[in-house]
Amino acid sequence: MYLRYVAMGDSFTEGLGDERADGQPRGWADLVALGLAAATPEPVGYANFAIRGKLLGPIVAEQLQPALALKPDLLTIVGGGNDIMRPKVEISYVIDLLEQVVESAQATGARVVMLSGANPSRHLPLGSLMQKRGDRLADAARAAFVRPGVTLVDNWADTELEQKKYWSVDKLHMNALGHTRVAGNVLRALEVPVPAEWSNLELTAAGVRTQSTAAYYREFVVPWIGRRLTGRSSGDGRPPKRPTLQPVEVA
Repeated sequence: MYLRYVAMGDSFTEGLGDERADGQPRGWADLVALGLAAATPEPVGYANFAIRGKLLGPIVAEQLQPALALKPDLLTIVGGGNDIMRPKVEISYVIDLLEQVVESAQATGARVVMLSGANPSRHLPLGSLMQKRGDRLADAARAAFVRPGVTLVDNWADTELEQKKYWSVDKLHMNALGHTRVAGNVLRALEVPVPAEWSNLELTAAGVRTQSTAAYYREFVVPWIGRRLTGRSSGDGRPPKRPTLQPVEVA
């Protein structure tokens, strides 16, 4: 059983799109931690270094060593989604960085779970470009990381997650239903029971809110373009989500 779980990543691992009543993101990693805690009578510690908007290079440079310093027995890593949204990306560079995480974590004895993001391209502007790049990254990850010692949770291949009902209003981040499905994918890959109550999850009003095309562009696309043009990120100045191992409380 896994008693020290540490997550690395970007907005996907931070949990954007699955906000609690107080506005703070929950997300699949929090749910995985709950699933691990529910499956064992022993205390489970959980830390999450994810920061929204991060490219994979900064994720590895800034999160890997602090994550390993916590001596996890389970480490999850997600990255590359922001890289494939930039004008240019080298898929081999992304894979090399992920390999660095795998090798460093395995050297400490941690089990490494690597996740691919779900595929949002059906609903996004310029979705065909995202589809092509996402396919290339997913194929490269399967070639590199389907091997002993690494668990690859291939959410890109989970076609169920492509449905609109799993996505938040920004069309880029999953809602509570999507994050819950991803958490289930991870727990099943770890052979940990998925809590039965997750099957009864209902979408919140925020999870099904719709907008006109013009409103969508004003709220999400134009600010995103502005950040790209000025070299800013939505995560600038934000601390890691949960940078210390804290006990997981099971209700």
